[in-house]
Amino acid sequence: MQHDHVLTAKQFSRADIETVLDRAAAFDARREGVPPDGSEHDGSDAEAGVSDRHAETLLGLLFFEPSTRTRMSFETAIKRLGGDVVDMGSVESSSVKKGETLADTVRVIEGYADALVLRHPSQGAAKMASEYVDVPVINAGDGAGHHPTQTLLDLYTIREHAGLDDLTIGIMGDLKYGRTVHSLAQALTRFDATQHFVSPESLALPPDVRYDLDEAGTSVHSHTDLESVLPDLDVLYVTRIQRERFPDENEYRAIADAYGIDLETLERAKDELSIMHPLPRVDEIDPAIDDTDHAAYFDQAHSGIPVRMALLDLLL
Repeated sequence: MQHDHVLTAKQFSRADIETVLDRAAAFDARREGVPPDGSEHDGSDAEAGVSDRHAETLLGLLFFEPSTRTRMSFETAIKRLGGDVVDMGSVESSSVKKGETLADTVRVIEGYADALVLRHPSQGAAKMASEYVDVPVINAGDGAGHHPTQTLLDLYTIREHAGLDDLTIGIMGDLKYGRTVHSLAQALTRFDATQHFVSPESLALPPDVRYDLDEAGTSVHSHTDLESVLPDLDVLYVTRIQRERFPDENEYRAIADAYGIDLETLERAKDELSIMHPLPRVDEIDPAIDDTDHAAYFDQAHSGIPVRMALLDLLL
């Protein structure tokens, strides 16, 4: 895999994706005490032979928006590889509050770190930042644009639960503003996957993402309800309906309730259906589903560690 920066899922070929996922699987296996060479160890990072792979490497964390999973899993990943982080901290406690531009911020922090992980509310921010620095920039979410590292861990989870070829997946929720959806839909065009998109018309896929799917030869199957397509699905990827996008609370509530799933919803699903969600969830998935074999969303969150370890290992 040869990339200077990680900006969108579109930049990855199928071979790139498989390289990252295979490396992540190897890290996972080592932590479970089953390294590829068949030897045994106690599962610790030191015993697994990864704790000094990137000793003294510093990862700069620049999060202009809230984050739990992405931020903590990047920090955990680099520390398990022997490195450490320098964290800009909250926007309120940084020079951004004084009016510093993003271009100046990244140019300053590139002098402190070997790579930058950037989350920003503006679409295209990571690409712009990459034009000002000489160290790798990793897009950890740019507005309603892209979230490529989330997509890699999504693909890892799908491969573990259902396989990436001969796959029928439903993607449901806020498809218009959901950056995880945009990146996942584009990456799935690299595989033999049938994609069904379920949303209210007001939150359908944006034109630029539909264009990319059309250009890749992917048929876009759009639905306004889950019922008709649910029995065919191997994976159902649910996203949060973003309350903040609705000026009227009642309008939000009507849509949110219509796109939630519970045990009754799943009576028509395959026994093998895997349910995923990038989290955090609000009301989209009833907690009663957590204890069923359908729930894959916590495995999905845990996949962030080996996948981001693999990505950093290949990039740095």
